[in-house]
Amino acid sequence: MDSEKRLRYQNSMVSTYYPNTRLFECIVIPDEREREECSDLLTTLRSGKVLMVNSRRRNGLILFKRYHAEFAGPGAVVGGNYDLDCYGLLPIGNLSLLTPESHEERQKAYLIRRQWVRLIKQITENSVPQQRVQKILDQFEEYFPVDIVSELPSEAFAMLVGVLPQTVIKVRGLASQKTGVSDY
Repeated sequence: MDSEKRLRYQNSMVSTYYPNTRLFECIVIPDEREREECSDLLTTLRSGKVLMVNSRRRNGLILFKRYHAEFAGPGAVVGGNYDLDCYGLLPIGNLSLLTPESHEERQKAYLIRRQWVRLIKQITENSVPQQRVQKILDQFEEYFPVDIVSELPSEAFAMLVGVLPQTVIKVRGLASQKTGVSDY
């Protein structure tokens, strides 16, 4: 009986809080052409078409789901059954998507997507929110130019590692104070 009440209470909490968790609406893509391209790509991904991020470029895609975000880096598959629930995306770098030409290429892309998911999972296993944020920022700065990472919204990083956007803003502020840079 108690567990039934608790479950009912939790469900009502989630359903009333849900509109406030859709942080993608806060993320603004300034260029109208880019917004249209993202909208077209989102429609393509939701249709179930399988694409893969070009592994020969430093690019990727943050895919926003209901309660979290996922990163698909170079070589990773996007679309198919993985991303039917995707409601928003944020391209990173000069995004290039390809259609896998063979079954083997598709399988490899699925394995690479799984590796990206595992990397984020390892980061989120840290119980200290500030350390999770610092680790994801370090990972992105290791792979992408610092100016690109600094332009990415705090909400995107927050959804990747399961913290509040304020935590990302705080960690970015501390990092900029240490380096004397105020790009974040």
